[in-house]
Amino acid sequence: MYKIAKATFRNRGSSVASLFCYLQTRSISRQSKVVKTKTMVEKEDMNVTRVLFCGPHFPNSNNFTREYLQPYPFIQVDVVPIPEVPEVINKYHICVVKTMRLDSNVISLARKMKLIMQYGVGLEGVDIDAATKYGIKVARIPSEGTGNAASCSEMAIYLMLGLLKKQNEMQISVRSRLLGVPAGDTLFGKTVFILGYGNIGRELAKRLKPFESRVIATKRSWTASINDSDSSLVDEKGSHEDIYTFAGKADIVVVCLTLNKETADVVNNKFICSMKKGALLINISRGGLINYESTYENLESGHLGGLGIDVAWSEPFDPNDPILKFKNVIITPHVAGVTEYSYMSMAKIVGDVALQLHEGLPLTGIEFVN
Repeated sequence: MYKIAKATFRNRGSSVASLFCYLQTRSISRQSKVVKTKTMVEKEDMNVTRVLFCGPHFPNSNNFTREYLQPYPFIQVDVVPIPEVPEVINKYHICVVKTMRLDSNVISLARKMKLIMQYGVGLEGVDIDAATKYGIKVARIPSEGTGNAASCSEMAIYLMLGLLKKQNEMQISVRSRLLGVPAGDTLFGKTVFILGYGNIGRELAKRLKPFESRVIATKRSWTASINDSDSSLVDEKGSHEDIYTFAGKADIVVVCLTLNKETADVVNNKFICSMKKGALLINISRGGLINYESTYENLESGHLGGLGIDVAWSEPFDPNDPILKFKNVIITPHVAGVTEYSYMSMAKIVGDVALQLHEGLPLTGIEFVN
């Protein structure tokens, strides 16, 4: 059965471009269809491999995956409200966590589960030790090659330009019928510190070069991690121990780290105070990397010149949060990686993994962490 499916993939093209064209020719519902628990429990076909998407957020992840798998009725894709996941998780073979936190208690209920994965790279919400204990593999989709890194790096550019050009103040001028104000700034000649030079950091460095920005970056280990062409994108390299020194050299700091126990709150008061007065802070990774209180206080004092974030300390972000009172704050709703290019690419990976699991074949295209 999988061989037939594989042949079909080959015929319609396995490249991202082919996938893009394929999905654009079909009618895709933009609304997430949340399946009722009763419907899922009643369907007990032993020949069906079930894929569980947790919660209603990021609806295109399940919409695109369902569309990609539409020709294969032996794969079932369901979206379940987060509070109901513990009630039905025992029916599923693959779980795509999205924003849900899967702790040991929930994972212990997943008796048929073979794989827990993220529609992207972040796995901080998954108790990996518990999954390992119960014999469940945990994996992420690498950002390289899926369009995710490219999409996130473009969002970083957007946030930088939005702050430099004073996006919020420009809207005030439009409403006030004013011309020629505010006076903005340029990326030209700016020193940009990429905190965490991984896949997203490399894509960002590529996009900063045409602006003639100076790029400095830190990474825990540079050994054999990047090729010569990528290495030339960085004007100065440092290790994690150099982050405070590099913060003091930068006009803009872009946080591109993975969130874990070691990196949580890494951008704290010490770090922000190490930055130049008036420097900008951008975060396109995870909200937990930046300390909220320190950020707020340094915006209020004027030490921090601006904040641009696509991820927040709690999500969805509170529209009444007092940090939004500052004109030099831009917040977007966790959409840096949410582009048709990246989401169609990741839908193909999730779909292929489901088909491989159904046929008992090795799972490819994903990065295991246990």
